[in-house]
Amino acid sequence: MAIDISKYKNVTVLKHPLLTHKITQLRDKDTKTNQFKLLVKEIAILEGYEALRNLPMYDCAITTPVEPTVQPKVHRKDLCFVPILRAGLGMADGLAELVPGAIFGHIGLYRNEVTHEPVEYYCKLPSDIAEKDVYLLDPMLATGGSAIDAVKMLRNHGAKKITFICIIAAPEGVKAFAEANPDVPVYIGALDRCLNEKAYICPGLGDCGDRIFGTVK
Repeated sequence: MAIDISKYKNVTVLKHPLLTHKITQLRDKDTKTNQFKLLVKEIAILEGYEALRNLPMYDCAITTPVEPTVQPKVHRKDLCFVPILRAGLGMADGLAELVPGAIFGHIGLYRNEVTHEPVEYYCKLPSDIAEKDVYLLDPMLATGGSAIDAVKMLRNHGAKKITFICIIAAPEGVKAFAEANPDVPVYIGALDRCLNEKAYICPGLGDCGDRIFGTVK
């Protein structure tokens, strides 16, 4: 039975020709490591532009070449980008370029190839994460296990405002994540067909971490 994700009001599947075009390039098995890494960064910038639409701002006094004025700026230090290692690091590069000066944390999870369940191996977050708008980054939302566990880790450290950004998602992962975290906004670059018997997204793009870091077997 097909999974209808339209009922999950916290989920946004982004629609933009440039985003779709770059994700198509990303999927291609002939896209080499350097180009793949660049595409992940560019896609993260495009997605970040949408996900950061409602950032809080403050008035700042500046002087233009014409006159003094008061203009709005973003509270960069109120942001915290948290990539899930290791594939999320590729997206972190894009968000760092979009918002220079933002704070970063890191969560390390890997998938047990037998059970397909996430295994935690690293967590380093700002001590004041409870005061920040946290953006969790992971290119792939497959079963949803890693993202769900990452949100639990963030909450256990005090995070209150969390947004999740991924590039490609399977309906199964969207359902699992949205039902576990109905209060967490989710931004998706492309919604794919399903998971296969190995819990890989179809058509997907393979193992994103391996392709970013050139460790494809």
